[in-house]
Amino acid sequence: MTISLQFTHLTVHNPDAAIAFYRDALGLKVQNDVSNGDFRWVTMGTSTQPGLGIVLSEPHAGRSQEDGDAMARLLAKGVLPMLNFSASDLNATFEKAAAAGAEVLQEPVEQPWGPRDCAFRDPSGNTVRIAQA
Repeated sequence: MTISLQFTHLTVHNPDAAIAFYRDALGLKVQNDVSNGDFRWVTMGTSTQPGLGIVLSEPHAGRSQEDGDAMARLLAKGVLPMLNFSASDLNATFEKAAAAGAEVLQEPVEQPWGPRDCAFRDPSGNTVRIAQA
């Protein structure tokens, strides 16, 4: 039996701002953009890992009003799960993300637990960590 991750969902305030960040700062590409009523689900990914995507959606997309409100509160607090990426050139990736206006939380540094990594916030406040591959 083989199992692999296909998608992960990321809640964002504004899909267009999120697309710009993940495209311009990290080099991801839009793989799919699906609308349903007032909401969209945008899948982004890389050519190096075909079939693996990040689905961007707003707090109320596909959720009840109560659940969407709860997600919006968690998103506003910045406590939703983070995304972790690896990059072949951490310094270049860091410089590109910083130049694209990402909020820098941590410049590249050697961590005591092993990896050399950096951290940003995306336009919705989600934490994005990038480690040297």
